[in-house]
Amino acid sequence: MQQQRRHFNQFSKSAIGGLLIGMVLLLDAMAACPELHELIHKDADEHDHQCAVTMFAQGKVESATVEVPIPEATAIVQAEPQIIFSVFTPDIRNLSQARAPPFLFAVS
Repeated sequence: MQQQRRHFNQFSKSAIGGLLIGMVLLLDAMAACPELHELIHKDADEHDHQCAVTMFAQGKVESATVEVPIPEATAIVQAEPQIIFSVFTPDIRNLSQARAPPFLFAVS
């Protein structure tokens, strides 16, 4: 059932698309050829005649406009000063008990 419905939806979308394309092409052909337009309307050659063909020929076709907002690029830069202290302390408490000061010369 689900596969049958999906096939029908795909077929119906294709059919509607084909009909819409055919309608636009027919309107364009009738706007280009007044004799073809007169086959549909007998009063097509009058000055005040208004129909889809005359509106299509005059460019009075409404189309949907879509405004897409473009997000502004935001760059957040947060700079914090990084302070590093380096202090020299000759602290011998951190050394092991078996370690002696460096040997520079021998005392006799």
